[in-house]
Amino acid sequence: MPPTGTAPTGYGMRRCLYRGQGKAHIQHILTAIAVNIERLSGLSPAEEAPRPRQLTAFQNYLDQREIPRLKSWRNPGS
Repeated sequence: MPPTGTAPTGYGMRRCLYRGQGKAHIQHILTAIAVNIERLSGLSPAEEAPRPRQLTAFQNYLDQREIPRLKSWRNPGS
């Protein structure tokens, strides 16, 4: 993982090419996407995928009482 401060200095986020908050926001989003693609391309295919997080106590409570959860909540094993 790159050191803190790499995005503003290494990827040119300290100064925006465009004027206006909306355009600057778009530039930052696109820069973040590029940084993530660069990070992902550095991973070897043999690396093991990270394990899914455990369910929270509240999610376990809902599951035990068979109360449906929102679709946006993570499911067991995902």
